[in-house]
Amino acid sequence: MRLAFSSNAYMHFSIEDTIRKVAEMGYSGIEILADVPHAWPAGLLPERIESIRKTLWKYDLSISNINAFMMNAVADPRQPYWHPGWTDPDPHYRAIRREHTKRALHLAKDLGAPNITTEPGGLLTPDQTWDEGARIFYEELMPCVELAENLGVGLLIEPEPELLIEKFDQYLEFVDRIKSPMIGLNFDIGHAYCVSEDPQDWVEKMAAHTRHYHFEDIADTRVHAHLIPGKGAIDFAATLAAISRTDYQGWITVELYPYIDEPDAAAREASHFLLQVANQVGVTLV
Repeated sequence: MRLAFSSNAYMHFSIEDTIRKVAEMGYSGIEILADVPHAWPAGLLPERIESIRKTLWKYDLSISNINAFMMNAVADPRQPYWHPGWTDPDPHYRAIRREHTKRALHLAKDLGAPNITTEPGGLLTPDQTWDEGARIFYEELMPCVELAENLGVGLLIEPEPELLIEKFDQYLEFVDRIKSPMIGLNFDIGHAYCVSEDPQDWVEKMAAHTRHYHFEDIADTRVHAHLIPGKGAIDFAATLAAISRTDYQGWITVELYPYIDEPDAAAREASHFLLQVANQVGVTLV
């Protein structure tokens, strides 16, 4: 398994500086934020894509994932990155999410990233049922699925507390209607813990769907607030051991976006803790 760090903790830095810093922290990979200030696809000139490519090569850093979940560039006042959502009642507004996802898929292809992650549907309104939300999500997502197939880029759904798909059974119910090898799961262990699905209990059950992991810790209150691994209540030893038993050989990306004022310290502490735990349970993490 390989360890990466998400650029969304480095919101005060350019993507080039972020790549350098993540490499200096000893990580093998980086998750690139398809959003401001790093790689908002709608405003990314070819020269900027080439700059990212050259900087990755210079620091020998691979891309674990393109994070197309966050949309701070839209600056919706309700919430900084959930909106526009896949299930927004306004079809013109949710189209922004769909077209952003298409652009992120093209960006992943251009940069050689294996996959992108996206929102698991949106925040339902009081008038929307789950079934109605799932229908809208499916209709909006399918053009992106077709593009993902054409480009050979994975399109990963990331269950999130409070949004349409919070739990793994909901994920399974939804993706059962999509017959595409490019659809997969971004298994965020913190999100699972928040909805009382302890990750070590679900790793094997979801292994056939999981293409990428997000790691962060969560307090024992199960409130959705990302913490540095080792600062909360998640059992990382049991989780890493469970992942190892599935023969997963992909990326684990540490996602610590609340730590934008001290990203180096957070990245360093997270890496030290996870490598220590991996060594204790006999898991190779590089």
